[in-house]
Amino acid sequence: MRPHSLTSRGRPRIVKPVVALTVASVLMVPVFFHVAQSVANDQPSLEKAQSGSEKSTSEAAAQRTGRSAAEAHCAAVKASVQDAGFADSVSVTCQDGKALITSDTYPDHEMMTGIVGTNEQVPVPASDYISPIALESTLGDTPQTRDAALGVAVNGVPIYDYTGGGEMSQDDLSSYQAKNDTLATKQLDACGGHAGRGDDYHYHVKPVCMIDKMKNADDNPIIGWAFDGYPIYGDDNPDGSHIAMDVLDVCNGQPDDTFGYRYHTSEKAPYIIQCLMGEVPEAKDLPRVPPLKAASGDTQADSRGRPAGTPPQGGVEDLVFTQQADGSRSMDYTYHDEAYYIRYTPTDTPNCYDFETRTVTDGGDVKTGEYCR
Repeated sequence: MRPHSLTSRGRPRIVKPVVALTVASVLMVPVFFHVAQSVANDQPSLEKAQSGSEKSTSEAAAQRTGRSAAEAHCAAVKASVQDAGFADSVSVTCQDGKALITSDTYPDHEMMTGIVGTNEQVPVPASDYISPIALESTLGDTPQTRDAALGVAVNGVPIYDYTGGGEMSQDDLSSYQAKNDTLATKQLDACGGHAGRGDDYHYHVKPVCMIDKMKNADDNPIIGWAFDGYPIYGDDNPDGSHIAMDVLDVCNGQPDDTFGYRYHTSEKAPYIIQCLMGEVPEAKDLPRVPPLKAASGDTQADSRGRPAGTPPQGGVEDLVFTQQADGSRSMDYTYHDEAYYIRYTPTDTPNCYDFETRTVTDGGDVKTGEYCR
């Protein structure tokens, strides 16, 4: 069982004013979803993006700044984090052809509260999670999918596609995955994210709470980067103009004059980047947040690590996630009028937490143990 996202199919899963995401907003998705697909096979559009990629990211950048394409791209990645106001918690270094965005994947905004379709997992910081962003991008011929993150937001939180049912196939990309839509099935909080199988927080749709906190939110800024090196923007073009419904391709992207290509979020599915249009030869080596493991010497904790939860049938009610100044956290909710919870507090050992849980997955039994990232 993979440690990252809810597996509703039972298999592993590798700008102005911000509009809050609601379940109601996806009810018309099947009507509109075909639009992105109609451009997916639009070879002229892809060829235009491909032909512009080299010029935009190498010749043009070098001519304007006197720097190499990689240096210009590195500077853009650093500026996106700095200008958004996240440089205190997210670092960017460039080496070996990649911008390395390092964070703990734990955002400074509300999390988890309001989720109905919970998998009974909670967000636990990851130590020095590194997202490698290619500094020289090349558009490929076949969209690449993954059962894990496809990129990272400028606040250091991983970004997944919109589904929660395992790695998407090429056929999945061209049709709306209603049963696995994490937004429509109420698996996400009001900020567009949730905790996956590895007790790792990540986004599946537009990260509205992060955008609210961005210092440059009113400028239609870059909100994240895909692992293939291309930027991710919000619902509008960088100049603030509206994106016509027939423009974005199957990965939710379009050609870009500066970077050769760019991704977008959208109000309709797929909501956010759902595949990588650029080449990533080492895709199998892209990062995954490591799951929690039992602390050495803890005889009560499961030696295999904190077991993955099972989504309570029909969902839960009144789920609230709270955090205290001492680092202790609690997720409380009800199911069939019974109270359940997951509580965890940092121990003296770095990246380790004492857990006490009463979950639907465990039949209501109270369990304790120390687990470490």
